[in-house]
Amino acid sequence: MKYKIFVDGQEGTTGLEIHERLAKRDDLEILLIDPEKRKDPEARRALLDESDVSFLCLPDVASKESASLVTSETTRLIDASTAHRTDPAWTYGLPELSPKHREAVAGSRRVSVPGCHATASVLALYPLVEAGIVPRDYPVSITSVTGYSGGGKKLIARYRDFGESLQSPRHYALGLTHKHLPEITAHAGLEFPPVFVPIVDNYYRGLAVSIPLEPRLLPKRMTASDVREFLAEHYSGQRFVRVMPFDLDANLEEGFFNVEACNLTNRADVFVFGNDERILLMVRLDNLGKGASGAAVQCMNIMLGLDEGAGLDG
Repeated sequence: MKYKIFVDGQEGTTGLEIHERLAKRDDLEILLIDPEKRKDPEARRALLDESDVSFLCLPDVASKESASLVTSETTRLIDASTAHRTDPAWTYGLPELSPKHREAVAGSRRVSVPGCHATASVLALYPLVEAGIVPRDYPVSITSVTGYSGGGKKLIARYRDFGESLQSPRHYALGLTHKHLPEITAHAGLEFPPVFVPIVDNYYRGLAVSIPLEPRLLPKRMTASDVREFLAEHYSGQRFVRVMPFDLDANLEEGFFNVEACNLTNRADVFVFGNDERILLMVRLDNLGKGASGAAVQCMNIMLGLDEGAGLDG
């Protein structure tokens, strides 16, 4: 039996990446829409209803419209947009967070794929907040460095056309209302939104978030090594989340951190740097892999009861 899969929005960055991963598989039948009908609601409804799983790779408004078109009771939806990430009717698609998160994805008909910055941030924070190591009202600050592919087609075109004039890193979303803030706050279990500063740089893909912690502000005194050991135990056995050893030299390349080391994989690497007085959490991933299309395919595999890593590179 081949599962029928439809990618609504296949022409976008995430849609293209999902389709590329699915096209290599012989256990799936990919449903395609006539390019002239891709904005036709009835044509899309027919394919959505015919599919076992449909990926929504669309802007928020269009994603909500597509979800509303579905009349089949068997079609499962996986939304890659921001539209449903804090909607309680949708499951948050980050199964590594806990057994209950994985079970929710497996049993869900509506899954929302986390944002790239949010995936890295929540992986770092959720276990610590849930265990009470980091208080829910802790004043969290997050800095994230990402490649320009995270900005979609328009930003990709801008960098490719004007890359020579865009060589330095560029801070953005300085109104401090980035669209990933609500899901980071909700799914990390925080009472207040973090101060979140994203930075885009002149390379295509790869992302790393940095989150400092002050041991003196934690309820229980913990060193950087203690935090690393806790996270390693929490994520033990997870196929796509690695907690790296507490070894400064081994985690750097000639003293520098390689943001692109997870590129072309569905892996997230979790690091803890620091000492007895200061702690720095870092999480690295491919913003188009575990931060988008790879995570979407992983969720599909879990929802269909297939090998979690089918079609994905570890």
